[in-house]
Amino acid sequence: MRYLGLDLGAKSLGVAISDATHTIASTLTTLHFADSDYQKALDLLKPIIKENNVSKLVLGLPKNMNGTVGSRAEIALEFKKLLEKEFKLEVIMQDERLTTKQAEGYMLTADMSRKKRKQKIDSLAANIILQTYLDKERNENNANG
Repeated sequence: MRYLGLDLGAKSLGVAISDATHTIASTLTTLHFADSDYQKALDLLKPIIKENNVSKLVLGLPKNMNGTVGSRAEIALEFKKLLEKEFKLEVIMQDERLTTKQAEGYMLTADMSRKKRKQKIDSLAANIILQTYLDKERNENNANG
């Protein structure tokens, strides 16, 4: 059983996947759909969930820097409801403030071209969202174990 990390945009969904031990996140793909066509995003996500035996979804929650919930976060919360209804899986909301900036920083350090950065940014942001959750879950389990 694996977890998927998801970074929702207006026209794309970055997807990352955990290993079977829930230790390491890896980028998987970026799904593209028409502006705000979230049903299409679900349709594209369905085979990925099925093929990878996914047991949990970790969706980025783009809070404002002051911690408030803005319009993008509201959309993410609505998408969470769609995911739960469609897939009957637990959906965890993970604070994703600065993940896109962090992802850009990694790619600039790797001297990646602008074109490649544009192609990879969403899946790398999903990877950071998922890895942050995996680390937090492991730390909580270690503290309680």
